[in-house]
Amino acid sequence: MLEEVVVTAQKREESLQDTPISLSAFGAQDLENKGIQTLDDLQANVPNLQLTPHPNSATTPRVFMRGVGNNDDQITQDPSVAVYLDGVYVARSQGLSMSVADIERIEVLRGPQGTLYGRNATGGAINFITARPEIGEWGFKQEVSLGNRHSQRLKTMLNAPLGDNLAARLSYLNTEKDGFINNQGTDVDHFGDQDRDAWRADLLWQPTDKLELRYSYDRSNIHDSPALIARVDLHPQFTPTPSAAGEFVRDLQPNDITSDGHNLTITYDLNDHLTLKSISAYRALDSFTNQNYHAGLYAPLPLFTSTHTTDQEQWSQEIQLLGDAWDSRLEYIVGLYYFNEEGVDNDDTRKPLSDEVSFGEADIKNTALAAFSQATWTPNVLADRLRITAGLRWSQDKRSATLEERDITLSSGAVTDYPKGVGDNTFTNVSPSLVVAYDLTDNINLYAKVVDGYKTGGFNTRASSIDFFNQGFDPENLRSYELGIKSELLDNRVRLNAAVFTSDYEDLQVNVRSDGGDPTKTDVLNAGEGKVQGLELDVTALLTEGLTLNLSYGYLDADYEEIVDATGSDIADNFRFTNAPKHSYTVDLNYDFPALSFGQLSAHIGYTWQDEKYTSSSVDDEKYIVDDYGLLNARLSLSDVAFAGGNLRLALWGKNLEDQEYYTAHFGLVVPSAVYGEPRSYGLDLIYEY
Repeated sequence: MLEEVVVTAQKREESLQDTPISLSAFGAQDLENKGIQTLDDLQANVPNLQLTPHPNSATTPRVFMRGVGNNDDQITQDPSVAVYLDGVYVARSQGLSMSVADIERIEVLRGPQGTLYGRNATGGAINFITARPEIGEWGFKQEVSLGNRHSQRLKTMLNAPLGDNLAARLSYLNTEKDGFINNQGTDVDHFGDQDRDAWRADLLWQPTDKLELRYSYDRSNIHDSPALIARVDLHPQFTPTPSAAGEFVRDLQPNDITSDGHNLTITYDLNDHLTLKSISAYRALDSFTNQNYHAGLYAPLPLFTSTHTTDQEQWSQEIQLLGDAWDSRLEYIVGLYYFNEEGVDNDDTRKPLSDEVSFGEADIKNTALAAFSQATWTPNVLADRLRITAGLRWSQDKRSATLEERDITLSSGAVTDYPKGVGDNTFTNVSPSLVVAYDLTDNINLYAKVVDGYKTGGFNTRASSIDFFNQGFDPENLRSYELGIKSELLDNRVRLNAAVFTSDYEDLQVNVRSDGGDPTKTDVLNAGEGKVQGLELDVTALLTEGLTLNLSYGYLDADYEEIVDATGSDIADNFRFTNAPKHSYTVDLNYDFPALSFGQLSAHIGYTWQDEKYTSSSVDDEKYIVDDYGLLNARLSLSDVAFAGGNLRLALWGKNLEDQEYYTAHFGLVVPSAVYGEPRSYGLDLIYEY
């Protein structure tokens, strides 16, 4: 029989099969087998999820789910897909490629999740859940991974009991790897070097049976070198990955990004049927990124260089009241949420060919308030097989931003100061949800869901005029309809979960070029209506004793139905949804060989594939396409080897074994440009724990 998968997608522990959400969950063994270590690694393992690097920094992933996402990383705009760490919203996309030192599980929720989560988002939510300290037990784990391109990954964990009701868990992670394109210029040796550290300290105190306090501090540092921005051909042509570039590159400095945070979670059981939970958190981001664009394209000078520094801090407080009544026929959660954010982003862009330097500074202050509730009722009818879940969320976002810009011509010393932009808006939204679920049998559950999603408005630092910046843009709204099945068949040897959905957009936030003379200027208008339809299928099957098949498939059909420009004309035919491949799938086979006298031998092989996708929303740039590609990964491990009072396991692994060449991003930057995906990599893991 297949093992039960337990998730916390609805703020309480429950079986994946009882959760009416299109959801992918990865436990510790899945993360190890698939080599999932960061947010970026999820793309190849979750159909209808796309992550692409921002040109300014490969450590700033742009996250799209079900065709919904942001192509930009402006500090004045919120993401469409929300990322959480132990229930705490991570507001900025800069540095989201960070490593987390002690991940236990990752849950990917597809579709709007506004009713229960701290920040409303139209695309979905990704939850990183870390391992809890264990009271009363000593624990130790050491991982050493070595591979090609001088890659190494060292991870240490210590769990220490500090009395009968107190325990600490300490973790450290270091990752280093050479980039796969040599830099023939100065400073860093390769484009795309990785150099990352992560720390985590976790303290769990249970003074009574009813009260639990958990405090954690995490810190992640990224010192990766910039990725290569390569000049490439347009689709359907493909430019092979160069082995070296950057002959004229000078002063290519590594990025320097630090993200850290404090989390205090208090859980108190008021009685056997009512629990009060508080999540108090503070996070800070200090980010320096730089990029050299096309040095040597027209002269021994870059087309331009871009340097960004971002300083941001956020406070959040969430109060939850979880309960049940009437012999658990009613389960409910009500809560309050507060979020406050301040930040500043400085942009220094140098254009040596035109002898110009541009400076920009954007400051933000954001406050969000929300009240939310959700209740599930099981009426005393139909043999208790019917469940009705209703949710409601009220949100208020207060957002303010300023923008100051200056251009300098170096040869003449001429300075142009632009008028200061000042924006201030308040947005209010009410988002309902309704789910009707019915247990057709003990192992087959059907559900129908309608839910509203809301993404707050903001400001656009690339606006064509200060007036457009001051005005900002309004929220976008999405209503999603979903039909799903959660089933376990053939004596629980096959798990089949599927969902079909359609999502209708209103007031869609669309980037429109308003200044024909300057392609870098775009205005965000609430000008659009769109529809995204699709399917998600997840199958797990125990084929024979020891052999398990996992299959996931995603289908998307995304179209703009109306986009109205400043003149009132419908220009929807000029736009396409980006990062929305029509088909994507993953196939995994896991085989546990018959047990050996000294350990357990296991093999894992996985293949992921995605269809071609548009990477520019404009039909004028319709040849900016990332072509379809597939990646083959494998892992052979020997586990449960008794050693020094604990267990030892060894594993040989390989990623992209066919050495597939592909783009992770494709865009126009005076010339067609791209960022390349990772070539073949392989290595050896040694893990000891007790």
